[in-house]
Amino acid sequence: MMGVQFGRWNFEGQAPAPDYIEKVSATLAPYGPDSNESYLKDGVKILYRAFYTTTESRRETQPHLSQSGAVITWDGRLDNRAELIRDVQGVLALDSTDVAIVAAAYEKWGGDCFARLIGDWALSIWDPINRLLLLAKDPIGTRHLFYSFDKDQVTWCTILDPLVRFAGKTFALNEEYIAGWFSYFPAAHLTPYVGIQAVPPSSFVLLRPARHTVSKYWDFDPAKEIRYGTDTEYEEHFRIVFAKAVQRRLRSDRPILADLSGGMDSSSIVCMADIIIARGEAETPRLDTISWFDSSRATWDDPLYFTKVEEKRGRIGCHIDLSSPRDGGSQAAKFDSDCFAATPIPSNLHAEFLRQYAECMMSQGNRVTLSGIAGESATGGGLPTPTPELQNLLARARFLTLARQLNAWAAKVDKSRFSLLWEAAREFLPLALARKLPEYISPAAPWFLPGFVRRNHAALCGYQSRVKLFGPLPSFQRNVRALDVERKLVAEWPLQPKVLREVRFPYLDRDLREFMYAIPQGQTVGVGRRRFLMRRALVGVVPDELLNRKPKAFFPQEPPKSISTEWANLVEAGQNIVSGSLGIINPNRFWEALQKALHKERVSIGSVRRTLTLESWLGHLMVHNVLSTSEITPRLDYSSLVETEQLQTSTQAKSSAS
Repeated sequence: MMGVQFGRWNFEGQAPAPDYIEKVSATLAPYGPDSNESYLKDGVKILYRAFYTTTESRRETQPHLSQSGAVITWDGRLDNRAELIRDVQGVLALDSTDVAIVAAAYEKWGGDCFARLIGDWALSIWDPINRLLLLAKDPIGTRHLFYSFDKDQVTWCTILDPLVRFAGKTFALNEEYIAGWFSYFPAAHLTPYVGIQAVPPSSFVLLRPARHTVSKYWDFDPAKEIRYGTDTEYEEHFRIVFAKAVQRRLRSDRPILADLSGGMDSSSIVCMADIIIARGEAETPRLDTISWFDSSRATWDDPLYFTKVEEKRGRIGCHIDLSSPRDGGSQAAKFDSDCFAATPIPSNLHAEFLRQYAECMMSQGNRVTLSGIAGESATGGGLPTPTPELQNLLARARFLTLARQLNAWAAKVDKSRFSLLWEAAREFLPLALARKLPEYISPAAPWFLPGFVRRNHAALCGYQSRVKLFGPLPSFQRNVRALDVERKLVAEWPLQPKVLREVRFPYLDRDLREFMYAIPQGQTVGVGRRRFLMRRALVGVVPDELLNRKPKAFFPQEPPKSISTEWANLVEAGQNIVSGSLGIINPNRFWEALQKALHKERVSIGSVRRTLTLESWLGHLMVHNVLSTSEITPRLDYSSLVETEQLQTSTQAKSSAS
């Protein structure tokens, strides 16, 4: 099930003020319409609101009291229920709720139970006997859980808003988060606010007065290897773990809605789910699909493919045409003053699409959706590359096999053996040397202030790390780095009460990932063949047109029509150039970049738009009195630098590669 939780522990024992709790409860209400429960004792106040998605969840009472008196709130789906019920030895019934199973596991194993909980989850455990609080999240980090901690109290919540809006103070901006956001994904444990953190994936946080520790409880084992004698055995094993990953996410007492884009990832989920449901091995009564496309783009060929899946299953799903009128207004207008945005994600971004999505769900009674996110990295999608396999062979000094594979790949991709070898070997170089190579370009936009770049270089570079020659196989290292990107993605995945749903990600299944990380790299990506194992294993499951489809082409977004006008509006509205005052950008240099764009010179449109979004959001925080103003200087007059001409379409073509 999905639910939102909130808690505050005042170390001196006083209860939180009633008006504070009322404001928090009102903020949580849209996210959990099915229950309103609470706990109050000895200065600890816990709120819980449920969003039921399974039969068992309707019988839950949270916060849940364990036999020893621990108070547990659970937001999640427990996939290994039967195994845990067996292991706790007779204290539970087969139809026990997930939170009751988790409570029994904690009673038996304490904090060691976290590694045993397979599924998507976030939980808090208040232990009144030992006066400690535990906050934990699953190994992937698919659920949100934030906390703030000072000398007087600790506060935690599923959503950021109460921790920010009702803290009774302003916050300094977390520079590392902003730098990570400019590289698209901040680290998963960061929030935009100094003093508020997110529980990291695969970790638990132990909180006591004057004590705060973060510990990792589980990780993927680099020493685990799976080796078979035939391709058929790998294919059979893949079908088993992939089917299990999908089946676990079909646990719902209502019809489930699956995103069906026409790509390999979403199509495989839908086709495998149909097989599982036909066998009577799923709890959901039905699987619906939703697809979207842009009929105005002749190059958008997704409908050719998702209709093949619809033909196979004999059902047409919901369709959303993205060519319908889009949201108007400037970039700044997307941060509405009456709808607080805790992160730089505009509150009405893609509003029309989300409205149609919500209507589809409402009409069919869906509360759970399946997403194909993260399938590409898990199964060897994208352009096939020999680099991980060659790096493995170099690291293990298997030079004869290395020579053979170099020959095979060189013939397939029409590159020299030396070129392929260099592409693999250069990633072993220390980063200080690698960044001097011509192909390494500074990720910082030229209008960033040097001090900001220097302080946050790692985040701006996406936390690059070199491949280590010794230790785990290079392919394992690459897999873990890709997983970290996906952890950052789901950490930024917003909960939206306007489209209230529990999103499930089959390709982020722990057991599926363990299998893919343990098999030979040559099974995942063959010589010149992406998704080598997946395509072989799903013959007869997925339509041949999908199995043989070339990678979906990337079509850059249309250039913004009035970037400079939007920036001028910010100045004319009398707003501070907040990002400049906070030491992030040099406004003069930014205006120079705008002038270059207006005169068709090369400039990064993506960085320009992101800078505009940041400035709009910072102004939004100022309106809500959230941002600390101690370091903000008076507004400077940059209006003379404004030109209100529109950016030309040709600018995008010149800047799309930057």
